[in-house]
Amino acid sequence: MTEAGKGVAALVAACTVWGLSGLYYKLLAHIPPIEILAHRTLWSLVFFTLVLLAQGRLGQLRLALGSRRAAAMIGFAALMISVNWFVFILSIQIGKATEASLGYYLFPLVAVGIGRVIFGERLSRMQGVAVALAACAVILLTIGLGVAPWIAVILSLSFGLYSLVKKRLSTGPMVSVTAEVLLLAPVALGVLGVAHHNGGGAFGADLADSLLLMFAGILTAGPLMLFSYASKRVRMGTVGLVQYINPTLQFVVAVAVFAEPFTGWQVASFVLIWIALALYSASSVSLERVARRARASSSTVSTTVMKPASDGSAKP
Repeated sequence: MTEAGKGVAALVAACTVWGLSGLYYKLLAHIPPIEILAHRTLWSLVFFTLVLLAQGRLGQLRLALGSRRAAAMIGFAALMISVNWFVFILSIQIGKATEASLGYYLFPLVAVGIGRVIFGERLSRMQGVAVALAACAVILLTIGLGVAPWIAVILSLSFGLYSLVKKRLSTGPMVSVTAEVLLLAPVALGVLGVAHHNGGGAFGADLADSLLLMFAGILTAGPLMLFSYASKRVRMGTVGLVQYINPTLQFVVAVAVFAEPFTGWQVASFVLIWIALALYSASSVSLERVARRARASSSTVSTTVMKPASDGSAKP
């Protein structure tokens, strides 16, 4: 399997776990989201540290944060992913999982926009139409609900910016993610310190809750490792394309399992998003086929040009 193929496989696995994670966080709906986020941060730090220690790479963590620029980039990535985590957990608790799924549906198109602006990735006319339809969907939902779908907007933008930083980091995926949660750890400890003041806090009060909070480390670490691995091996557009798995599973869980209402305005906006994603997907597949044929043709011409003659020289 090529490096790009490995990246896509890792991305599919990560998105599947993320798509079904709402079922897990629903079990912890009685615990404040900021407290869940703190445990998610700390237990994932424990998990990552043990993995790096076993690999003999713990020293790379200091190198990853060795320069101000690297530390600033990792710090920004940590901020973006923590915002994303918190808003997602909150959306599950307040019955907005459907809107959260909309946010992750929007993310692929945000990724396309980032790829165009930052990396100069070209957009076809059909892809431009897809981005415009996504914008129309957000406007339509804002008009219908009387308020902007802030959960969806924040989730898509925070994850898009996180993806951008991850693609630009030279640090390996395991080390960079560990550095992110390491920077978040002091804040997480402060949150738990306040939560457990005077006997409060969920951890230790109930065995099931405590085990679930500890499991947040594995649930967080696994997909993040996979996503970090994938983001350095595939184009931003491909990241957006495969990411559809996540919101689709979230949407199914929200409507079929959580039985959240699905209003007419939501139906209309989701239909626009799905049409946009269909157009973008069709265009992406078409462009990839053209690029593949061009590479194959170029390889054939190069081989013909450099074919050695019987006297040892190269001739066309």
